[in-house]
Amino acid sequence: MTSILDTIDGPEQLRTLTIPQMELLAKEIRREIIEKVSVRGGHLAPNLGVVELTMALHYVFNTPNDLLVWDIGHQAYVHKLLTGRRERFHTIRQFGGLSGYLRRDESPYDTFGASHASTSISAALGMAAARDLQGERHKVIAVIGDGSLTGGMALEAINNAGSLKKNLIIVLNDNDKSISDNVGALSQHLSNVRRMQTTPSYRRLREMAKGSIERLPVVGDKAREAAGRAETSFKQFMMHSKSGAIFEELGLKFFGPFDGHDLNTMLDVFENVKMVDGPVIVQMVTKKGKGWEVAEGDSTTWHGPGAYDYKTGVIKKNAGDPPSYTEVFANTLVSIAEKNPKVVGITAAMEEGTGLKKLRQRFPERYFDVGIAEQHAVTFAGGLAVGGLTPVVAIYSTFMQRAIDQIIHDICVQNLHVVFAMDRAGLVGEDGQTQHGVFDIAFTRMIPGMKVMAPKDEEELRNMLYTAVALDGPVALRYPRGKGLGIPMTNDLHLLEVGKAELLSPDTIETAEQQDVAILAYGSMVAQAELAAKELADEGIHAAVVNARWAKPLDEDMILRLAQGTKHLVTIEDHVATGGFGSAVLELLEQRNIKDVEVTVIALPDKFVEHGALTILKELYGLSSAHIKDVVRAQLNAHTLAK
Repeated sequence: MTSILDTIDGPEQLRTLTIPQMELLAKEIRREIIEKVSVRGGHLAPNLGVVELTMALHYVFNTPNDLLVWDIGHQAYVHKLLTGRRERFHTIRQFGGLSGYLRRDESPYDTFGASHASTSISAALGMAAARDLQGERHKVIAVIGDGSLTGGMALEAINNAGSLKKNLIIVLNDNDKSISDNVGALSQHLSNVRRMQTTPSYRRLREMAKGSIERLPVVGDKAREAAGRAETSFKQFMMHSKSGAIFEELGLKFFGPFDGHDLNTMLDVFENVKMVDGPVIVQMVTKKGKGWEVAEGDSTTWHGPGAYDYKTGVIKKNAGDPPSYTEVFANTLVSIAEKNPKVVGITAAMEEGTGLKKLRQRFPERYFDVGIAEQHAVTFAGGLAVGGLTPVVAIYSTFMQRAIDQIIHDICVQNLHVVFAMDRAGLVGEDGQTQHGVFDIAFTRMIPGMKVMAPKDEEELRNMLYTAVALDGPVALRYPRGKGLGIPMTNDLHLLEVGKAELLSPDTIETAEQQDVAILAYGSMVAQAELAAKELADEGIHAAVVNARWAKPLDEDMILRLAQGTKHLVTIEDHVATGGFGSAVLELLEQRNIKDVEVTVIALPDKFVEHGALTILKELYGLSSAHIKDVVRAQLNAHTLAK
């Protein structure tokens, strides 16, 4: 039997459905998402929570002529299913398949690329201004989660929208969640709004509010007769009179909160709201994980799970897997904090993702979640450092990009001791273009006073974190996503010498100078370098292998000795070539006027890397032992021919 979803090739088919048919479609969409995401993982709970909301938006507004702007993209799967990508949905987050986020080059319905939080209102306001300047009349709608309102950019945009007075609709998807629980005064304000609906005063005022619908434009008999009319009228009245004042005083009309799973109410509200002049905020209350009990009960775990069994609701894990780098970082930080009372941890709404949940559980008073506000997190850390504490700012590499200005001006100019723990550095796989952490070496290495390091394995991560905390001034520590190498870990922690690399093979620098080539590997690429050297030795090619450890300061003495001894250097890193570790080596050789040496930098090209499995991406971009061997052979063959 053909499902309703199988007949939806775009919003035009959706708009022909009755309410009962749309309710059945909502169930089919949830089933489709649960089953398809189970294969490789993805953003599950956020998408289950916006099924009816997404349907209502595409039903009422004439997309893509009316511009629908999503925030982050965690909730874009339903949007993709309804906008002509249903048949390719099984390819989501796979190499060559659909992106897990919004991409303008994927569909005309994706009006603005989205993956980082708090951007939608700014982008939508810009689109509205462009519309007016060109004499056009389409609607512009921004959809933003309540968690994203903790980001300063969203509040800046709201402030600007209130003054520009453009026709703009902001839909607040209020589910009381970011990835972790929401924090902050604004989140508390919205929680108070939700709780107000259960109070005796709410019930007493309900009858009084029935007449307040006149504030919304009347849309024919359908609007007057809608099943949710009395509730809609009352909630609108309450928000206008009290809780929506914070937004109305900024120049925006506020309506809500409404049930974000009630199609009747939402269709009615959106038909009305699209006729209101000026900027408008509509609050829709939804539930993350809606429709699947497993995800509803623990929406944090099911926000972005890996592969799972959709029949049993069990996330698939291999019992024998080594701990992840995140777990090692988290456990080590707690161990350090137990002995050093000055250590505190800061996260930007990523308690679970960064592992800082363990610090919160052990030392709640020394844990700070600032919300989706990376810029504030960094300067807040600066204040803690001035106050005599040692803050460890744990933020994914890709999100740390949002605070470059604060890292430079508020931390490094003042030489404050702040540790930047950058998780998910390097390629991160299926999340793709905007999530790869491949720019952090460049933007940290360029800053005066910054020290930059990366571990070769999970044991070295422990010692690097210990070293970073013990040092003075700003320190950046990058480490990859996913499980470690399974290296045995000790209970002891020891300090690493600043700017000193580790010669892995051969045993002495004197012997290393006599090798055919030296491979300088940074961070997670060390294992590939060691494998390549072992296999090259079977071919009679002798390679020295160096665990660089530091991108700044470099181990200049070791690098120069190997360059002048071997005459052949290969560097490898999981980072863009521009400004990375290899660039630092080339700069050193240029500064010292070392000319008679062949250097090949293995790194990512000057392009945004697509999404796909890590194994595919590393092979595609040469971050493998096989490619290292090809480079070494090519260098030595070219040298032989030159003779």
